[in-house]
Amino acid sequence: MWVMRKEDFGVGDFVHVYNCGNRKMDIVRDAIDKWRFLACLRYYNDEESAEYLMRAVFGQRTDRYQSPWKINALEKEGFVWPRKIGQKPIVNIVSYSLMPNHYHLLLREITEGGITEFIRKLGTGYTAYNNIRRKELGKVFQGSYKARLIADDQYLQYIDVYIQVLNPMELLCQDLSMENFDAAFDQILDSPFTGIGESVGIRNFSITNRKDFLKQCGLPIDKESYKKFARQAILDKGLKKFLGDLSLE
Repeated sequence: MWVMRKEDFGVGDFVHVYNCGNRKMDIVRDAIDKWRFLACLRYYNDEESAEYLMRAVFGQRTDRYQSPWKINALEKEGFVWPRKIGQKPIVNIVSYSLMPNHYHLLLREITEGGITEFIRKLGTGYTAYNNIRRKELGKVFQGSYKARLIADDQYLQYIDVYIQVLNPMELLCQDLSMENFDAAFDQILDSPFTGIGESVGIRNFSITNRKDFLKQCGLPIDKESYKKFARQAILDKGLKKFLGDLSLE
């Protein structure tokens, strides 16, 4: 089975999760894919089966994978939970970033085995979507996911910045500096495919839940304070080097 735990963690733990495309190929190829992946983050985080949840959200039509109608609705309305289903999340998604050929998640387990189950749903559900939409067969993701338990509060703060700020910034800037940091930060705020907009309160997709995370590690929640902290972590601390293999690249 392609999903398995990489180290021991349980209810209450914060875990950095990473996976990339099979043979490092892209996991998202266009805007429809990107919005579908965000929908998977939102709707698979529940005790109900993935098939039942997506049927409730997207309906039964096979052509729903080709249509842009849902993208327009998501941009305007957000990820509305189906009224007929009582929401029972299995993890807290603290932060996320979706890159062309990989993703990063910071998760907190809130039910026993919740992280493993959520990543299983994400992998199999998104793969099924991709194969139906493109009439393909095979894997989207490269083997089992990687995971690291983050037990130290300082590392927890820095992993959060690494996931939702540094990762998308590296797509924009080959060489980050004081001069281009602010412009790059403001640019990623405009992207819905990283969790930073939710983290600083300018976007609400109801994907993330940062209440317990903020209570434990005390990160700032307003845009300017978070940007200042991120700048210090990335440019002064040397974030990637500081985190070592916790960055899971």
